[in-house]
Amino acid sequence: MKLSTIKHIGKSHFVNMGPIKLRQPVPTLDIDGIDPFVLLHHYGPYEISERNNPFDLGPHPHRGFEPITFLIQGEQLHRDSLGNKSVVKAGDVQWTTAGRGIIHAEAPTKAFVQKGGILEGIQLWLNLPAAKKMISPNYQHAKNDDFNVISSQDDKVHIQIIAGELKGVYGRIATQTPVNAYMIDAVEGGTYNMSLEESHQSMVYLLKGDVLINKYENLELNKNQLIQFNQDGDCFSIKANKTSKLLFLSGVPLKENVTTYGPYVMNTQTEIMEAMRDYQMGKMGFLPVS
Repeated sequence: MKLSTIKHIGKSHFVNMGPIKLRQPVPTLDIDGIDPFVLLHHYGPYEISERNNPFDLGPHPHRGFEPITFLIQGEQLHRDSLGNKSVVKAGDVQWTTAGRGIIHAEAPTKAFVQKGGILEGIQLWLNLPAAKKMISPNYQHAKNDDFNVISSQDDKVHIQIIAGELKGVYGRIATQTPVNAYMIDAVEGGTYNMSLEESHQSMVYLLKGDVLINKYENLELNKNQLIQFNQDGDCFSIKANKTSKLLFLSGVPLKENVTTYGPYVMNTQTEIMEAMRDYQMGKMGFLPVS
């Protein structure tokens, strides 16, 4: 096995998104995106209560990509213009294929707001190739207990296969392009050599804890940092210095022009204008404010 070298080490600085303050490791001043991944937001942990509920995202449209939520803590309600209504709980994943257009809304459930608690998650934007940007929209909700898990020999590292494949074990999410998504939990002292596909661009984001990546390079990854790997090896190594949680993502790069505006990810500015027009004309459906 050959360790992939490190292409980029990035911090996860806070940005403001309306009333919400969250971390944004992708994009940054140093990196526009990691093709095919356009954006990664780490929101929370927020203390949610009836007096404090900043993460109430009313109905809004998307086109041309897949907005994905990995819920770490808390409870959210998803509604969309396809008629889906789903309560997403800690450890669950919702994978929306916006395609030609969808309107959705996300917010902590009323019951969660009333009792209070911690809300935390990852919002990922996965690009769709030009040939699939106008496919029919779709929604997938996979529950935490339904995912297959691979464990290290010492049983100190557990890898939840959300999408794609690892060592012949497959994820529950159907993808439009070759993509791997794993949630990794490790306790202190846990080690694992993670396989990589050289045709993929790969990255790992640390949600909490402290890990050593590629022991021979002695790179320590502390909380809220991201590492992007070069496509020159078939694995990377993890050693947990303390209990840690990481999100691993990889995908075959699309190598297409990307044009974004607000909630749309397209290939040209003309397509962005068309998306804005179609939304205003109701061609992406309707979703009432609840």
